[in-house]
Amino acid sequence: MKLSTKGRYGVAAMYDLALHYGQGAISLKSVAQRQGISEHYLEQLMGTLRKAGYVKSVRGAQGGYSLTKEPAQISVGDIIRIMEGPIAPVDCLLSDDASRTFCSRVNICVTRGVWAKVRDSITSVLDSITLADLCNEEKGQGDE
Repeated sequence: MKLSTKGRYGVAAMYDLALHYGQGAISLKSVAQRQGISEHYLEQLMGTLRKAGYVKSVRGAQGGYSLTKEPAQISVGDIIRIMEGPIAPVDCLLSDDASRTFCSRVNICVTRGVWAKVRDSITSVLDSITLADLCNEEKGQGDE
């Protein structure tokens, strides 16, 4: 399973906003510079995150974006699912409803259980890490 730049940059942008949580709106330009992301691409990513209710935008000279929730309430898994869609290493795991299967072998597949365990492990890890955790890791590294 490979994440696209949407997922990776989405997490990086949200992490940047989390680092500046409580400081008001943060300009896209500053996030783009700090994270090494194209400002135009970042604008598209923020649109997706805004529609999902995770960031809000402020217009004007002091405008920018800010988180709508505390960093501890947003997991990396939340962001990945918003940016990438469902977490599934194979298509047959995209639906639990047997009538909406993507493979005719779903009921007799020997390896489907393996892929379900992989999905569950990935989901567990991504959901266990919050933006606050990432910020605390960064602060811990800066103290050394």
